[in-house]
Amino acid sequence: MVLIGTGNVAWHLGNALSKAGIDVVQVFGRRPERAKALATQLQSTPISDFNNLAEDADFYLVCVSDAAIAEVGRKLQNVRGIVAHTSGSVRMDALSKNENRGVFYPLQTFTAGVPVDFNNVPLLCEGNSTQTEAALMALAFELSTKVFAISSDQREKLHVAAVFANNFTNHLFAQAHRICEANKIPFSVLHPLILETARKATETNPEESQTGPAKRGDAVTIEKHLNQLTDPNLHELYLLLTKSIQKNV
Repeated sequence: MVLIGTGNVAWHLGNALSKAGIDVVQVFGRRPERAKALATQLQSTPISDFNNLAEDADFYLVCVSDAAIAEVGRKLQNVRGIVAHTSGSVRMDALSKNENRGVFYPLQTFTAGVPVDFNNVPLLCEGNSTQTEAALMALAFELSTKVFAISSDQREKLHVAAVFANNFTNHLFAQAHRICEANKIPFSVLHPLILETARKATETNPEESQTGPAKRGDAVTIEKHLNQLTDPNLHELYLLLTKSIQKNV
C-alpha cells in the first residue's frame, strides 16, 4: 500500500489501515516534513519525489485535493497496482490514464487530531473492472462493516446529499450559535434538541419527523421570528427554508 497525500483524509485513512494490519510502505507528500511525520506514525517510508515511488504495491490511495487527482494519476501510470482516489465528487474517469483504477471514498467528515472509528464509516467503492472493484471492496471490509459498491453517478448525487446533511446543517448550527451568543444564552441549551433531531433523522424518514412553525403553517410565529432577525442574510435564509418546508408539507 502506498498513500499519496498528507491531509486529513490521508492521516485518518493511514491510521485506520495501520490499525488493521495493512502495511503502508510509502507515504508521498509534497511537503517533506508532513510526509515524514505521517510516515513515522505509520512506520513507513516518506517520499516527496514520484521518481522514488515503489511501483509494485497492490494499492495506491490518492488522498489529495480534487483538482490534483488527475495530475497525480498521470504520475502513477507505470505502477502495477490499483490506483484509487478518495474523493466524493470526482468521477473515476479522472484516473483514465491508469490501467487499474477506482474510487475508495470514506463518507465522513474528518478533523485533525479527532479519532474516527472506521468500523462505522461507510466506504464507497468503484472499480473499472469487476476484479478491481472486488479488490477495493475486500480492502474496505478490512476497515469497516459498511462497504458499498457505488457508481460515479451515484456518488456525485450522494455527495450533494452529504453537503446538505453535513455542511449546510453545520452552517445552520453556527447561525443558531450566533443568535444565542448575541443574546447571552449558552449554546449548550440547544444541545439536547440537536441530538434528538439527529436521532430522529437517522431512525425515521426526516420528512415524517419535521416539526416547527413552517410545518404547522403558524404564520403568526413565523412573522414574529422574521421581525426578530435584524441580519438581512438570516432573514432571507429563514424565509427560504420556511418556503422549502411548506412546499414539502
